[in-house]
Amino acid sequence: MKPFSSAFAAFCLGLVVLTAPLLAQKAHNIWDPPFKQGIAAEVENTIITYEELRREMAPLIPRIRESSRSREEFNQRMRELYFEVLQNLIDRVLIVREFQEKEFNIPQAYVENEFDRILIEDFENDRARFLEYLQSQGKNVREFRRDLRERIVVSVMRSEKRKSQSQISPERIEQFYNENKINFYEEEAVKLRIIMLRPLADENDDQMRQTIERIYEELEEGKPFAEVAQKYSQDSRRERGGDWGWIQRPDLKEELSTVAFSLEAGEYSDPVKIGEQTFILFVEDRREEGIQPLNEVRDRIEEILASQLARQAQQQWIERLRREAYIKYY
Repeated sequence: MKPFSSAFAAFCLGLVVLTAPLLAQKAHNIWDPPFKQGIAAEVENTIITYEELRREMAPLIPRIRESSRSREEFNQRMRELYFEVLQNLIDRVLIVREFQEKEFNIPQAYVENEFDRILIEDFENDRARFLEYLQSQGKNVREFRRDLRERIVVSVMRSEKRKSQSQISPERIEQFYNENKINFYEEEAVKLRIIMLRPLADENDDQMRQTIERIYEELEEGKPFAEVAQKYSQDSRRERGGDWGWIQRPDLKEELSTVAFSLEAGEYSDPVKIGEQTFILFVEDRREEGIQPLNEVRDRIEEILASQLARQAQQQWIERLRREAYIKYY
């Protein structure tokens, strides 16, 4: 989180600069309660105040304000943000509590390293700026370290719960493939390398022709196309051996795509002249249009299914923590 200026911090703490019509309203929005130190929720023996909510919501508000097309939309999105942030704060308390109950531990050095990283990257190692930021947030260094440790704990616990221990069976992978074949459709494509030449300021047609002849001599001698491209090509992909990666027909000018897709894997083209530029194309590999076979997408499907299971496991874990805890909303 980048440090705020004093003026911006003051804006954030107030959340919204109310216009005259809004000031006339008698009712307060749920995300703009009248008492800063009022209680938003109670979780076990921990109190979450409206001020904590304000601090968490503050960095997100400018984007909502900029993207909202009306006051009604802004208010609706702010209400959604309020409940989302409140739930995240509640979940944080529950996760830290579980971490403590299971007697897990995070080395203090890990917290200190993260503290130093924030000080260097976010505040350019300027402790005065850092302390000014803490003051704008109503915190001291001890509270910042405590919050930082809790955030690390939450991140670690969530990460552990996302790791699915389940083995994805071949039958489930095949079922997913059969039910989602359309998602594995691919257009015809070629893995392409290109040598691009353009005449230098003092170069005549004969000199260009001689350069092209040398290129083909080296290719016919068996030199790798990538090596020849690094030597002669004059475009930004020269250092990568003229590598354009996998290319579909619409990705190239018609004059080049027609030639590229007429080549077989391992073939290079005759010179293709377009304006002042000359191109020599080489197809390393090609892929026909159609549904990718299961053996080519098996690993991808396994990752998708593992990710789904991990999300489900994490959600069930959070729901269990909520069910087993005392939570009161105000």
